[in-house]
Amino acid sequence: MDMEVYFPGNKKVYANYKGFVIQTDQPLQSGGDESAPAPFDLFMVSIGTCAGIYVLNFLEQRGLPTQGAGITLRQERDPETKLVGKVSLEIKLPAGFPEKYRDAVIRAAETCAVKRHLDNPPAFETYATIG
Repeated sequence: MDMEVYFPGNKKVYANYKGFVIQTDQPLQSGGDESAPAPFDLFMVSIGTCAGIYVLNFLEQRGLPTQGAGITLRQERDPETKLVGKVSLEIKLPAGFPEKYRDAVIRAAETCAVKRHLDNPPAFETYATIG
């Protein structure tokens, strides 16, 4: 599936993908208008929301309440490389959640396709064309 990326102005970078326009921008301190999340923000959001759909499906399939459930994603950066060195996902379960499902809901979140791609990353090929 193709994605078309284009530059509508200033530091904005948009992508047409599956009929959606995904908007990104840079923070003010990077010369952007801060009108949308930065591309890296969307990367982190994709991890959290991917795990989230697996947790949501887990709860729904067992008839468990979803009210009060969610995930808090935390990232720790390596001070030397400035890259994210650790991502933690705290799954918040509703009151009364059955203890017998605790490990299973964690395993469900860990099957997220984004995480699995990070565990086994694809090869990247970058090239330029003119005209």
